[in-house]
Amino acid sequence: MTPYATFHDLDGVSVFITGGGSGIGAALSEGFLAQGAKVAFVQRSDASAFVAEMAGKYAHDPLFIPCDITDIPALSKAMQAAASAHGPITRLVNNAANDTRHTVAETTVEDWDAYQNVNLRPHFFTAQTVAPMMKAAGYGSIVNFSSIAYMMGMAGMAGYVTAKAAVTGLTRALARELGPDQIRVNAVMPGWVLTQRQMDLWATPEDLAAHLERQCLPEHLAPRDIVDAVLFLSSQASRMITGQAMVVDGGVAVTG
Repeated sequence: MTPYATFHDLDGVSVFITGGGSGIGAALSEGFLAQGAKVAFVQRSDASAFVAEMAGKYAHDPLFIPCDITDIPALSKAMQAAASAHGPITRLVNNAANDTRHTVAETTVEDWDAYQNVNLRPHFFTAQTVAPMMKAAGYGSIVNFSSIAYMMGMAGMAGYVTAKAAVTGLTRALARELGPDQIRVNAVMPGWVLTQRQMDLWATPEDLAAHLERQCLPEHLAPRDIVDAVLFLSSQASRMITGQAMVVDGGVAVTG
């Protein structure tokens, strides 16, 4: 990964990322590794190829802990294992998500619960697990992944859109409650990032062209475009920024 920015205070810190072995998550893991951070990540699918690719490339190799993030006790156990290996976690990135398309008519109760269990519930319980570590350290940063999907009112993915809207509310609530312990909580709201999954499943030439027309900047987003925003919010460079939602979408959604 080509480093676009360097945040020296991230050198040596303990970072935990959900879904950190593929897509945007892999770019995030490498971005933190390039800063000198100690990165642990969880993922349900096998990420051994990514770990092998990173081996020896940076000062620290990533620690991959296989885990289904819908299993909250297993997720908490993975975080404790990461802390044992790398020291107390002071940077948390809730990245993992499932944006599988689904219509209103075909969505069952079980489907709905599954979307919330991946896209929302872990964000709260990872914060609950890591907050005591951050409090003891005297500081910490949590970055939650939301999406501009809810700002755009996107159809065909109501469970995902609802969860991402809730992530923004959760971010503000956590920022208020954890702020007295010098724990900052912010959200990143990506636009359409063209991961391999997006390209394989949904990125038709027609849809790509139509979306590019909505952007101010005439260039599609790649996973690495999200990395610097997350590094900034994880660094002390943003020490007085909390409870915020940072849009990184090439200029589709307008805030303020």
